[in-house]
Amino acid sequence: MEGEAMVGELSSFRDCGIYSLPEGSGAVFVDPVLVLSKSYARHRLRRSSYYARSFQTSQGGARGGAAAEEQVGDTSGASGKRKRKKKGKPRDMNERERAAELRHQEARPFLVKAHECFLHAAELLSVLPTVTRDDGSSQVETEAPPRNFIELGSVWQASHWEISLCLPPQGKLSGLREKESTQSCSNLCAVRTVMPLFDNPVANETDDDLDAEFLNSRYILPSKSCLHMSDLRRIHDLIPAHSDYGFNLIVIDPPWENASAYQKSLYPTLPSRYFLYIPVRQLAHTQGALVALWVTNREKLRIFVEKELFPAWGVTDVSVFYWLKVKDDGSLIGDLDLFHHRPYECLVLGYINSKEICSGCDVSYTLPQSNQVIISIPSAYSRKPPLGKLLSEYVPGPRPGKFVELFARELQSGWTCWGNEPLCFQDARYFVKVRQ
Repeated sequence: MEGEAMVGELSSFRDCGIYSLPEGSGAVFVDPVLVLSKSYARHRLRRSSYYARSFQTSQGGARGGAAAEEQVGDTSGASGKRKRKKKGKPRDMNERERAAELRHQEARPFLVKAHECFLHAAELLSVLPTVTRDDGSSQVETEAPPRNFIELGSVWQASHWEISLCLPPQGKLSGLREKESTQSCSNLCAVRTVMPLFDNPVANETDDDLDAEFLNSRYILPSKSCLHMSDLRRIHDLIPAHSDYGFNLIVIDPPWENASAYQKSLYPTLPSRYFLYIPVRQLAHTQGALVALWVTNREKLRIFVEKELFPAWGVTDVSVFYWLKVKDDGSLIGDLDLFHHRPYECLVLGYINSKEICSGCDVSYTLPQSNQVIISIPSAYSRKPPLGKLLSEYVPGPRPGKFVELFARELQSGWTCWGNEPLCFQDARYFVKVRQ
């Protein structure tokens, strides 16, 4: 019976991209490419672009349920030939480092248990190597050079940049103005809708993918999606006219300051105190909102979130999930106990307007239990697993809910995505066109 259940779960995973590990593990495995591709009718994400980050495969792969423990402190490398360094005398930790280690030790049993359950899912592990590879059955779009939207939005011409949305026949789209055009973004384009790209909502209100053009590059917009490209100074433009039109789920992936020069080269960061002024309370729906905040393992940031940020936002009823990162052989991307490079990140959850969340609300919901684990193969460029499906049962308020992601770098169907580069991963080069 257990084997039949796992086969059934694998079939469900191939359809939705989420594999629920056995009850009691508190863990799921997610394939973000499958989940995000559900937002599109005529396209899907190109796996080789999403999973462009490469990892050295562990020797022999992940072997059995004790693999998580085997990886702790393993410095032998994949070849097994590298000499082990002699361990020097461990230095004394300062107070903040001791607090961080204590948090890690509290999370560790849940992470180890989740990884062991993951490694026992033999059917899932058997298909894991294919998750990062394209099958070659779909037409690959011509690559286009990436745009630096942060730089473009900072120049004086930013208010004049326009994006063209190609509306197929009999479609409906809200725009500032429409131009009948003999030139089209694709052979499906009947009307070209032109509007400002920066400091202006750009919406695809149709039930189909839309092609868009900006500076001779092509972008794919998922159905029922809205992007709002601006910097932090214009975030108040997102606040709804009335809280009854507010958001029920608010996902935030801030560009936390990072000492790593490599990370700084990938995207700019902001001082933590800037985030105190994000109008999270004003963005929330009258009947409450679930806030999901991605946080690194820096103890300084965790303290800031707990002591200053969440109180300033009015977030209560806090719980913590973990994102555990694995390779395509099932092993962790690094030693679990490596102090400065843990193979996991934290997702801190809480509620806004919790006093308004009551039995009289439109739809009942479940309070999340702490220490649940989301397992996935990480992508390049610090893209986080999509959370809509994973968190839906915890979202208060009416259905369908209104979802927003702050500091977004990609779009999802049914979401408003705000940031200074929400089109970053919508470039056509990150997609393959599905043959009809």
